[in-house]
Amino acid sequence: MVARKFFISGEVQGVGYRYFTQRSSAKHQVRGYVKNLDDGRVEVLAEGDAAAVEALRQDLSAGPVHSKVTVVEELVVEPNGWYSTFRIEK
Repeated sequence: MVARKFFISGEVQGVGYRYFTQRSSAKHQVRGYVKNLDDGRVEVLAEGDAAAVEALRQDLSAGPVHSKVTVVEELVVEPNGWYSTFRIEK
């Protein structure tokens, strides 16, 4: 299992990006969370097997149809196993 924290910049709030991420994580069987940040970015914590997390990263780079992703920052973090599902946090 691997874990990554992603910070996505661009036009990513108010365009369904969190819901898109939740659906994509279910497709790839990735656990964790997605939330909007006050600075306009979206934060994603993803845990799963390496191939699944990479597939999610590719989806995050594309985003939903009305988004415009400009930067996906990726940080390697230690998996903690706290998440049994993928959820949208406020």
